[in-house]
Amino acid sequence: MALAFRQRFSSTRRGARLARRLAQAQLAFWGVPYGCALSDDVGLVVGELAANAVLHGRVPGRDFELRIGYDGGQHVRVAVSDTRDDARPPGEPPEVDPWSAEGGRGLLVVQALAREWGVAPRGPGKTVWAELTGTGTGTGTGMGAGTGMGMGMGAGAR
Repeated sequence: MALAFRQRFSSTRRGARLARRLAQAQLAFWGVPYGCALSDDVGLVVGELAANAVLHGRVPGRDFELRIGYDGGQHVRVAVSDTRDDARPPGEPPEVDPWSAEGGRGLLVVQALAREWGVAPRGPGKTVWAELTGTGTGTGTGMGAGTGMGMGMGAGAR
């Protein structure tokens, strides 16, 4: 990846929201317009991975880290690292009851949007990453456009 961004955030809901917004702002700085399919999809994936780091990977007093790589064309790599070793995402999305479950769909969102994704050990903790491919043109054609999604739970490995 030719362009790189790295930032730590507090392990709070506010930190997760800020990570999502800052990811889209950084893409806009690199020339990927806010509201295009790629920007929307990256925003959703960052929101889901950051929320997962806050809800499941939080260690009191420790931050989570967001890293974004962009090749200047159509490929973006997102990585969110937390410091909790014992809370690892499942290998496949869990079965979710569509009528009664209040959470558990974040992993499905990441799987639907990412070309490839997974989990890598990190000392201490883990990194959940996703690679996205899309166009940086047009407006709101991605799955995340206008859905209001992006603060759910879950992330994992394919």
